[in-house]
Amino acid sequence: MPYTSPAQDIYFTLSHVLDFKSVQGTDRFADATDETTRAILTEAARLCDDVLAPLNRAGDTHPARLENGIVRTSPGFSDGYRAIAVGGWVGIASSPEFGGMGLPLTLATAVNDMMAGACLSLQLNPLMTQGQIEALEKHASDTLKELYLPKLISGEWNGTMNLTEPQAGSDVGALTTKATPNDDGTYAITGQKIYISWGDNDFTGNVCHLVLARLPDAAPGTKGISLFMVPKWLPNADGTAGAANALRVVSLEHKTGLHGSPTAVMSYEGATGWLVGAPHAGMAAMFTMMNNARLGVGTQGIGVAEGAFQKALAYAQDRQQGRAKIVEHADVRRMLATMKAETFAARAIALDCAISLDMATATADPAATARAAFLTPIAKAFGTETGISVSNLGIQVHGGMGYIEETGASQYLRDVRVTAIYEGTNGIQAMDLVGRKLMDEGEAAFALLEEIETATEKARASLPDLADPVWQAAETLREATEALLARDPASRMGASVPYLMGFASVLGGHYHLAAALSGDASRTRLAQFYISHLLPKHAGDLARAHVADDVLMSLTAENLATP
Repeated sequence: MPYTSPAQDIYFTLSHVLDFKSVQGTDRFADATDETTRAILTEAARLCDDVLAPLNRAGDTHPARLENGIVRTSPGFSDGYRAIAVGGWVGIASSPEFGGMGLPLTLATAVNDMMAGACLSLQLNPLMTQGQIEALEKHASDTLKELYLPKLISGEWNGTMNLTEPQAGSDVGALTTKATPNDDGTYAITGQKIYISWGDNDFTGNVCHLVLARLPDAAPGTKGISLFMVPKWLPNADGTAGAANALRVVSLEHKTGLHGSPTAVMSYEGATGWLVGAPHAGMAAMFTMMNNARLGVGTQGIGVAEGAFQKALAYAQDRQQGRAKIVEHADVRRMLATMKAETFAARAIALDCAISLDMATATADPAATARAAFLTPIAKAFGTETGISVSNLGIQVHGGMGYIEETGASQYLRDVRVTAIYEGTNGIQAMDLVGRKLMDEGEAAFALLEEIETATEKARASLPDLADPVWQAAETLREATEALLARDPASRMGASVPYLMGFASVLGGHYHLAAALSGDASRTRLAQFYISHLLPKHAGDLARAHVADDVLMSLTAENLATP
């Protein structure tokens, strides 16, 4: 079954569900007209469907491998990457000053969605580069910008992010990689990093590593961390790649999925690096890249959900069971409807988050910045959880054939599973939501609730049966938010994941209601299904926001180990 990029669905969401017109109305993004948006989506869809999607299975069955210190990538990946680079897709939202298109992040997010659905293993490469580009644009010296940005934006070079060490995962402050000053203004970087996505390849001219390390006078914890650019090949005076740097790929991880994406253990052995940003301010620069990646990773989950749904739908329409195709069976219909409805909700959340980021960039409006910050952990966590749950349902739709590798149904689940873990686990996203993101006394949360309730009030005139449940869900969410705010932040953590998921469910109802208002019969029926069958989940999730953590935290390790 060929993959078909959801370009039309994305355009519909931007045009009828979300306020992308506000982005188009800014001076910064005035070139992102409807005509340009359609052209971008159409061309990106052609790339995904014709070039990238055929590589997805090859990446799974012929993994990247390390041979004599050289990473050999999966068959066809070199040509696929070259098509991405030549098309300018790496730098779609990057500064025109260094060769980028300068288009809204919203369009880059839409393109990444389609690429992830086509071939997640390969899409991860430009996604990491895009995050690095943003970090350099905001924090690097002019010299580093002029050298690295044109090559990263063009796709001639690619970028990575090096945080994790064997003893320092989510606790980044525990890292021990050292940065010793050299006499020429560079630094000697020594240490080991693990889980480095696309730590090396055989198709770009250089691999540019952003590495967190400690200077000799660094304070303990995250306050003592600095960020360094450490390229695989040291640049010559003319900017071309020169001599090999003192770094190497020790090994590639043997993973559950994403076999086409080489995940490296990196060793830095006095490698030459250049400081990015101020000394001891590495976390601020790295969080720029991580926040970009969090939206990007949420989008990966959505793309995979789309691919899994399409495969399951095609199978259900073809598979005969008794007198009918299995698509006619109620439970199969329930699963397919759930897959499509949840994917739409997750996609709308991610695109809405991107719109807020674009508005913050274009207008410097603090409200847009706060809105984007609040939506980011929801987009990441809900997008990836949707990818996992939809891919799991896809296997179930296939029945026994879904458990057979040759059908390809299980690859979606194996590939997407890690997205709930990297760039900050979904539990960390939820803790961020009820912790830092509610430090404004709930102002950003309540502003979103006002948007939802205002929209439902207007919708009551034409679609009262759909509008009323969404309005009531928003009120339940308001009460849960008030309950959390009344508690000490430390006591909110046990409710953090259900609160995030409950918030996402209510947002999903809001977006489905907006889709139904377009008058499209299929959209209306899908909204009816979501609001009647899936939205009610929010009540159970949000009920836990009223429960203190006492019972949860009273469960000791001994209690849990008791037979």
